Amino acid sequence: MAGSPSLMEPSSDTDKLSYEIFTILESKFLFGYDDSKIFLPASAPETPAKTPSSLESSPGKIRILSIDASTDSLLAAASLVRLESSLRRLSGNPAARIADFFDIAAGSGTGGVLAALLFTRGPDGRPLFSADDALCFLLKTGAVCDSTGERKGLFRRIFRRSVGMTFRKVFGNATLRDTLKPLLIPCYDLTSGAPFLFSRADAVEADTYDFLIREVCTATCAGRVASEMRSVDGRACIAAVGGGVAMPNPAAAAITHVLHNKQEFPFAAGVDDLIVVSLGSGEQDIAGGCATPSTAEVVRIAGNGMADMVDQAIALAFRHHRINNYVRIQANGVGLRSPKCSKAASREAKMMRIEEMLSQRNGETVLFQGRKVSKETNAEKLERLAGELIKEQDKRSRSSIPTVFIKQALTPRTSSATTATTTTTSTRRSLGSP
Repeated sequence: MAGSPSLMEPSSDTDKLSYEIFTILESKFLFGYDDSKIFLPASAPETPAKTPSSLESSPGKIRILSIDASTDSLLAAASLVRLESSLRRLSGNPAARIADFFDIAAGSGTGGVLAALLFTRGPDGRPLFSADDALCFLLKTGAVCDSTGERKGLFRRIFRRSVGMTFRKVFGNATLRDTLKPLLIPCYDLTSGAPFLFSRADAVEADTYDFLIREVCTATCAGRVASEMRSVDGRACIAAVGGGVAMPNPAAAAITHVLHNKQEFPFAAGVDDLIVVSLGSGEQDIAGGCATPSTAEVVRIAGNGMADMVDQAIALAFRHHRINNYVRIQANGVGLRSPKCSKAASREAKMMRIEEMLSQRNGETVLFQGRKVSKETNAEKLERLAGELIKEQDKRSRSSIPTVFIKQALTPRTSSATTATTTTTSTRRSLGSP
């Protein structure tokens, strides 16, 4: 039977439409072109979200913090200490915290643990840890992740038990609902065979998506052996391996979450409505020049490559907004791993290495120009960023329209999980002080 002409032979209209679609995809996604008019017919009016009047009345930009997966996330923690100190000085508020100046946080691996420390609600209603306390915690506990599976046998079991006890002591029975701001932490779920993103926005909708934060941190830090966990109502089961394997740089996931979550971020229409701070791992020379890197080093190399690709894609998407709206902190050269020595000496060496990395100028992606060395050091970027965040805070204080509408729980908690962490101030100090 002869086929229909409309199915057998492409028409000129179809060819024209295909060409237009390809042109849009090429311009919009391959080269970071951002022109809203290209998606509208010539006779169509401009959408309200893109008119100058609506942009001028926008209550503010959405501030996103993203932290890469890392062995210990010391560069990210030190960067946040520097940023928090600048925010306190510029705002005149000595009690200011990182969570006060960001609307959403995403972290993978140890970066997820760091985000949880800074954005979980403490007994006093304020963030559980300051940036300085979080850095001290990481320095004292060392690497809390085993995403490459370097530990084996008995050592792995001892490590997992120790990490689990540490997270229980810090977070108690707090769940994703108990974070001050939206929080995103990834892992890879072997049950479904796909990446899984723990999200506060989902947790407040139903207990099936709510998990204990201590177990979320264990999941994103898991190594070769999966960490099995259940939601607070017991209905959802996950067999998780590390977030560094699934999503080493969660910045793209955080941006997508904001742009598509109109309930919490109704005014976010594009990258010009965002301020994104992405903190890298500080681990660049993983193989150390060896011709045959180990399996663990190959995993790290792959993770770093994925993180860099996400960074390049985001930088291209931000285009001319990149300077003020997208800040990437990354190190060049030797990572944070130090030679075997005493614990005190190792800590001192790490702090010296952190200061060196903060004084570096890292490479940045420039549209049609490849990668160029930044004109600013990482420390200078953080100082400039603090000024931008203060300006944004001042703008919001003068606006009668809220910028963000944080979701509240729609249903009462049906599990035995408490609504507040059991961590006390003394416990936090004993874990956070070096």
